[in-house]
Amino acid sequence: MTVQIIRSAAIIGAGYMGGGIAQSLAAAGMRVTLADVSPEATQRALERLLAEARAFEDQGLIVPGSHERIMSNLTTASSIEDAVRDVDFIEEAVFEREDVKKEVLGRISAAARPDAIIGTNTSTIPVHVLAPMVSGQERFLTVHFSNPAPFIPGVELVSGTATKPEVVTTVREMLARVNRQSAEVADRPTFVLNRLQYVLFKEANTIIEEGIATPEDVDTIVRSTFGFRLPFFGPFAIADMAGLDVYVNGFVTAENAFGARLSCPETVKRLVSEGKHGVKNGAGYYGSYSREEAEELVAYRNRAYAKMAELLRELGPSPLEKKKRKTGK
Repeated sequence: MTVQIIRSAAIIGAGYMGGGIAQSLAAAGMRVTLADVSPEATQRALERLLAEARAFEDQGLIVPGSHERIMSNLTTASSIEDAVRDVDFIEEAVFEREDVKKEVLGRISAAARPDAIIGTNTSTIPVHVLAPMVSGQERFLTVHFSNPAPFIPGVELVSGTATKPEVVTTVREMLARVNRQSAEVADRPTFVLNRLQYVLFKEANTIIEEGIATPEDVDTIVRSTFGFRLPFFGPFAIADMAGLDVYVNGFVTAENAFGARLSCPETVKRLVSEGKHGVKNGAGYYGSYSREEAEELVAYRNRAYAKMAELLRELGPSPLEKKKRKTGK
């Protein structure tokens, strides 16, 4: 039997990922214990995290009172075993190497309470690779935060073959309490986030290697066009609004130029053949759209993009954009 509500946690690995997760949980009022490779390293990490939290609050990046809550709720332990011994949830956030994670997860599961939920923050390694190191695999899953953890709201949840559904439910409830959005994905290498991110990065590198554009210009195109939309909508919602029939036609050009790797997905062709072109004719990836729903969606989209443009004007160009302008690249 696992815990029903997570009220206390241990974060194992106090680097930028683990530290950011610890800050996030502690700021939300959870009791959090931190442990790293040695007591000295853990203490240094605590000092860094408290200083960061003070700076974040002074800059208005986190809500007032967060620094005080983190100071009150975040403590350290002298070892992994001491950190995990009596908490509801443990998050392993050590170096992204299979052998390192397996060794640490073995130590965690040997010392944790039998009902404690154990998560790993791996960004690429499947659950089934790591699960054999955990006693009580029904309580083990991937809980993948993104860097920087204090500010990025999305979290991937990946269950193993033995993970109990109630464990996922309990973790999702905890994440909601700390203002995080969670999505469940299947146990495949790189999951969803990095599979998409790596594909984009690989194609971007191919573009510069072919001499089509510079790294600076590729980044400009991404952040100021389709990337501009992504804080509000994912690729399927964007396709529904753009028109699935438009995508089919666009893929003809792409396939002619680049071959089968950029051929039109069968799902898109099927939807279009069924007369489902997206928002403009009332049906697409998101099912049916009434006229009122379509008008509401378009109005929200327009407000969102206008606000994003306003925010970017307020923030001004990033240091990288300033560098680009200065060097003329």
